[in-house]
Amino acid sequence: MNNTIDSITLDVTDITAAQTFYDRAFGLDERLRFRLADAETSGFRGYTLSLVVSQPANVHALIDAAVEAGASVIKPVTKSLWGVGGTVQAPDGAIWKVATSAKKDTAAPSRAVDEIILLLGAEDVVASRAFYAGRGIAVAKSFGRSYVQFDTGSSPIGLGLYRHASLAKDAGVPATGSGSHRLVVNGVIGAAVDPDGFVWAPADAHAERA
Repeated sequence: MNNTIDSITLDVTDITAAQTFYDRAFGLDERLRFRLADAETSGFRGYTLSLVVSQPANVHALIDAAVEAGASVIKPVTKSLWGVGGTVQAPDGAIWKVATSAKKDTAAPSRAVDEIILLLGAEDVVASRAFYAGRGIAVAKSFGRSYVQFDTGSSPIGLGLYRHASLAKDAGVPATGSGSHRLVVNGVIGAAVDPDGFVWAPADAHAERA
């Protein structure tokens, strides 16, 4: 399926400030949109956005740029068995993970991003999987009630489901939270709300671009 997710809209209280932050931090251009909103929210918003890059130097470059632009570090860049990664929280509250499976650098550092992945926290992964599968989004990988990776074809943004508590643990924050997700997914299924309250809109839904 092509263009399962075209872009992500983040609810922010200051569009100009959000545009400035994301341009300086990640430079994701048309993949991020912003909507002026002040819906009540607290704690974990139930999702993370991941930037997959090609080498450790790029992880450091993106995390450093984000912190310099105003992000807060949740997990500093560290090495692990699976690769290198770090997690930050943007001034608007969105949680971003930057990671690579590579262990060594093979080129000069850059802020080039190979893949963007939206992970949605699900209280019932099976039910949420059925919601998306029923709307034509094929499953690529599934690990029971814990994790689902969807086949998003040539979409610029990948999509997955992770058990809510596990996603919060991976992000490095408490799992508790309430109120708005402050996120709209612009893509192929059009206007819809999934079992966990995540809002979808048509790909051409109006919002300010980065």
